[in-house]
Amino acid sequence: MNEGSAFDPPSAPDTRRADYSWPVRVYYEDTDAGGVVYYANYLRFFERCRTEWMRSIGFGQSELVERHGVLFVVAAADIRYIRPARLDDELIIEARIVERYSSYVVFEQKALRASELLSRARVKIACVDARSLRPVRLPAALADLLPEIEPPPLPSTT
Repeated sequence: MNEGSAFDPPSAPDTRRADYSWPVRVYYEDTDAGGVVYYANYLRFFERCRTEWMRSIGFGQSELVERHGVLFVVAAADIRYIRPARLDDELIIEARIVERYSSYVVFEQKALRASELLSRARVKIACVDARSLRPVRLPAALADLLPEIEPPPLPSTT
């Protein structure tokens, strides 16, 4: 066994932790003709990391719909590409909650190769009613597990 490898499966985060990391290997299907990760696939990597984080704290996507009647949808994404990832690279995808409100959370996410930053994004995830797709409050059972995050200060008007 490769003890201590960055590619070992992640352990479940402590409750009320704002961060999570998830390993991913770059496959041929993730790349363009030049062997470089296709830009849209970073969004897929980020999505999978958030989904695995939710699952690790006991909230799979199916359960959210069946038990709580809610879905999570991407309301906004701002992504920056810094360095290319390539075929067969082992990446670590990170997700950290940086803002938390009653009906949405904002994640800061990174794609790293070892300690090298390849891409970063801010992704706003809204909680919506599964039938109407209108914004609703986060389920209380989930909100209780999320870390308390102070909202950013309002811009000064002076």
